[in-house]
Parts: sequence; C-alpha cells; structure tokens
Amino acid sequence: MDAMERTHLTDEGVLKRWFMLEMRRVNDGTVSERKTLLALLHEEIPSSVTKGGMEYRFDRRVLTEMARALPVDITKKLRIPMLFYCDTEVKNSCLLSERVAMDALKELGAISPLRTFHEGGVWISRAIVYSLIARFPTAIQIVMR
Repeated sequence: MDAMERTHLTDEGVLKRWFMLEMRRVNDGTVSERKTLLALLHEEIPSSVTKGGMEYRFDRRVLTEMARALPVDITKKLRIPMLFYCDTEVKNSCLLSERVAMDALKELGAISPLRTFHEGGVWISRAIVYSLIARFPTAIQIVMR
C-alpha cells in the first residue's frame, strides 16, 4: 500500500468518525429514561439510569422547589432532566426542543416570558443554560450532537 492509499488522521472522514465516538462518550452521562417531575417526586430516591448504564440521582430539594412553583399540569408533563442540545456548528447557543420545558422555565422565572417556540424549539445562549444548570442542579442536562 503506498502513501496515497493510507488513511491520514487529518482526513475529514477519519476526524468525523473519531469525533462521533467521542460525542457518544460525552453523552454517556445523559439520562436515558426521563421521567415526569411528578413521577420523580413519588419515588423514595428520585433516580434514573444514564445511557452509560449508571444510576443518576436527582436532587429532591430542587425537584420539590420546582414543583411548588409550577402549575400541576406542567409537573405532570415535564420530563426531567430538561435537555438542551448543543451543536458543534452553533457556538453560542443550545436548543431546547420541548415546549413544556420552555413553559416550565418561563413559570420559574428562569427565562424571559417573551421567548417563543419556533420550528421545533427555542435557542438559548450557553451562558444562560449554564446558569440554569447551576440554579437547578440535576434537573437539566446538556446533550452534545
């Protein structure tokens, strides 16, 4: 095999495959079985399982605080953790693709009531997403794609 036939690490296809493998590893900590806020509050130890097969425990205090501030219809529908999707092509924002999550964050005063759901989601700056994670630990996750 000559040098032209060898695959180089700088080849775009090789880099993309490597990057996708790394993204799967990064997302191993993402909860695979999301439950409603109401269902989690009924569990003795609110928890689920990650894509990597590990237990993921939710902070009961955070869940309780959220439930107290939200209308019952939202607590019945809101799946936890709320997922924000970050894309390598969109540098400064993450996509929230569930309308009920957007409504919940509005009710909690965490995002502006002027935000609108458009074409399958709402884009929120990464800085705001990071502040939401700090405010609601365990109830929000970032998914890389």
